[in-house]
Amino acid sequence: MARTAFSDPDDPPSPCIKVCKLDPVTRLCTGCLRSTDEIGAWLFMSPDEKRDVIAQLAGRRAGRRGRRG
Repeated sequence: MARTAFSDPDDPPSPCIKVCKLDPVTRLCTGCLRSTDEIGAWLFMSPDEKRDVIAQLAGRRAGRRGRRG
C-alpha cells in the first residue's frame, strides 16, 4: 500500500498491489479488488470514503475464494 509525499497523514494507503487486470465477470481489479469507479475516484475520496472502500475489500476477497474450486 503506497504512500506519497502528497498523502494526508489521515489518508488510508491505497490497496493497489500493482497487479492491475480487470476480471471480465466482476469488473473488479484482480489485484486490489476495487471497481474501476473506485480506482478512478480514489484520489478524490475523503479518508472516510477510502476506509469504506477498504472495509468492503475483505468481503470481496471472501466472495472470490468462495467461488473458486
